[in-house]
Amino acid sequence: MRDVVTYADSGVDLEAARRAKSRIAELVEGTRTDAVVSRFGSFGGRFTATPGRDLVASADGVGTKLKIAFLTGRHDTVGADLVNHCVDDILTEGARPLVFMDYIGCGVLDPDVVADVVAGLATACTANRCALVGGEMAEMPGFYADGEYDLAGFIVGEAAWPELGERDPAAGDVLIGLPSSGFHTNGYSLVRKLVFDRLDLAVGDPFPGEDGATVGDVLLRTHRSYLRELESSLDAGRIRALAHITGGGLPGNVDRVLGAGVDAVIDTGTWDVPNPFRVMQEASGAPPAEMFSTFNMGIGMVAIVRQADADAVLGDLREAECAAFVCGEVTAGSGRVRIVGGDGPA
Repeated sequence: MRDVVTYADSGVDLEAARRAKSRIAELVEGTRTDAVVSRFGSFGGRFTATPGRDLVASADGVGTKLKIAFLTGRHDTVGADLVNHCVDDILTEGARPLVFMDYIGCGVLDPDVVADVVAGLATACTANRCALVGGEMAEMPGFYADGEYDLAGFIVGEAAWPELGERDPAAGDVLIGLPSSGFHTNGYSLVRKLVFDRLDLAVGDPFPGEDGATVGDVLLRTHRSYLRELESSLDAGRIRALAHITGGGLPGNVDRVLGAGVDAVIDTGTWDVPNPFRVMQEASGAPPAEMFSTFNMGIGMVAIVRQADADAVLGDLREAECAAFVCGEVTAGSGRVRIVGGDGPA
């Protein structure tokens, strides 16, 4: 008679999954909003949207920034990275978030790690007034390296500002830059190569020029959400377009909101590129154009506004403790982004 082989023998620990779900139930319930209809543990997340409003959905991951979480053993920030990235994406479509769902895939499920990841998700959902209505934990032995996992998220919002995106920027409009909190969730394949290989640093080493902050501290700085900062100006109808600066940097994202007859001219002399980006540029030896096409270079969101509204928008942002600044203008052109100034591409 053959020996009995169970699911646990194949590497899947159902008891660990049960413990993880028990620990995260309270976190998920803590994000509940009036829009949520379903209960935790349901097969799907049911919610109610405002009648007559379009829904906007998006999905994303954290990418190789997860490698930093694995190296440091710190897993309570990547969940917030994921939520905030998705919130910013749908914000550019004029949408306020309603619900969020996550996917965690791993080789061996560690309830403590999962709880830390979900704590980050829940914290960011609460801050963005968005309900975490469910998700999926998939344990797949042999598919992921030991101690590693993947993390993805799915967001649905409703068009609270439907006019956003319907207004083409016009020559004479002003570009306002909203500062990033760091590398956000893009460019980490290059960051890791430069930091760990070329600079030969470890996650516990001081990051050059960062006043005692470690490499892990700097690289795990949380992707910033711009919802709260922009709400007042959006409610007042002062924003013509928004560009979330993700992969592709300023040139590869601002161009997505331009019409065919205009260019965006961004002047790098209007802000100080933060130290971590300068360290990466020096370590890489690459020309500025490469850096500006890879990283956000200190600007996480660009708002395009009429010149007459610029002062009011800047006032709204500064009242929300966002140190925004005018970083350029819209001119007649052909839908291109031109970066000029001493730090920009030649």
